[in-house]
Amino acid sequence: MVAIKPLGDIAKKWADVTPGRSAFYEAGIRSPKTSWAQAAAAAEANQASGSQAAITRKAYAAGVRKAGDEKWQRKALAVGPGRFAEGARVAQPDFESGFGKFHSAIGATALPARGPKGDPRNYQRVQVLGDALHKLALMTGA
Repeated sequence: MVAIKPLGDIAKKWADVTPGRSAFYEAGIRSPKTSWAQAAAAAEANQASGSQAAITRKAYAAGVRKAGDEKWQRKALAVGPGRFAEGARVAQPDFESGFGKFHSAIGATALPARGPKGDPRNYQRVQVLGDALHKLALMTGA
């Protein structure tokens, strides 16, 4: 038999040591060995093949069932709120850039006249806007 430390000891060391390596994580992002974008684009066929294999074996649903609501909720509450708030703050320029074309399209869309409350013609306003946004999304690959 292979001599190995108890699982709890290994997990505790990992949890104690790994957070102190954030400087290495940051350094790897700042100076990657290869371009992330180029490597990710070059892996497109592998990504498609791996995704198809996962779909075939129904891995997504199996993973969801294995984790269950308890794990999702526990981990989401432990780290989610802080990451959510900080993520929104740092994503503002990306949000503005990404939403900008839709903002412009909404502003440039001529809607039919509004009818009285409950009038079925009001749904036409929704459809006109939805069609304009859908067309833009298809044209821009959004």
